[in-house]
Amino acid sequence: MTGTRPNTPRIRVLIADDQPLVRRGLSLILSPDPSFEVVGEAENGAQAVALARRLRPDVVVMDIRMPVLDGVGATGELAATVPGCRVLALSTFDMDEYVVGALRAGACGFLPKDSSPEDLSTAIRTVHAGEAVVAPRLLTRLISTYVRAPHGASRPLPTDLGELTPREVEVWRLMATGLDNTEIAHDLHISVSTVKNYITSIFGKLDVRDRAQAVIAAYESGLVTARTATGNPPGDANTA
Repeated sequence: MTGTRPNTPRIRVLIADDQPLVRRGLSLILSPDPSFEVVGEAENGAQAVALARRLRPDVVVMDIRMPVLDGVGATGELAATVPGCRVLALSTFDMDEYVVGALRAGACGFLPKDSSPEDLSTAIRTVHAGEAVVAPRLLTRLISTYVRAPHGASRPLPTDLGELTPREVEVWRLMATGLDNTEIAHDLHISVSTVKNYITSIFGKLDVRDRAQAVIAAYESGLVTARTATGNPPGDANTA
């Protein structure tokens, strides 16, 4: 288990889940690690928002399905009223549509509930550092299933696609098909740092805050589809 240097502030974590055993289990995972301080537990989304406003945690580990106010609604309220607080959503694979809703609402990433303690700890550190936690290929499957036209009107992009350079469009497309930065760099024969620079520019031009929202925008704009992301030829059925 990773420790912290003596003068490194601990990451303040709020746990929100309607199941007491889950809350207790998450707390037992995090509390022994000197990197973290579990500052509170909430049994529903409304309580999570109220506690976050009072306790000002760095990260909220947020279950998606909760009574009173679900995790999606709570994430949206936190994004609007406690912008410095980052949300890591938890869900099971059979509720993918709620995870997409959480990402749209402002969550910084998500994990399945059966993730390992090590993955949970790493994810919390990552979102606290300002990065998004999204398993690229899992995100691709998720979004290709739940964010595609025609399933209602496509969301118009906040900027004209023509504002992106051809290279930025290519980086965006590869990002949306599930490649991480190292894989994009290898595919385009450029450095990882150059990929990061392109991605920063893409985020600004698309007016999105992180990788997850950029991938959602790619599907909603039609830049990629489920077939292009999975590599299925046009005649193959989507079996997601």
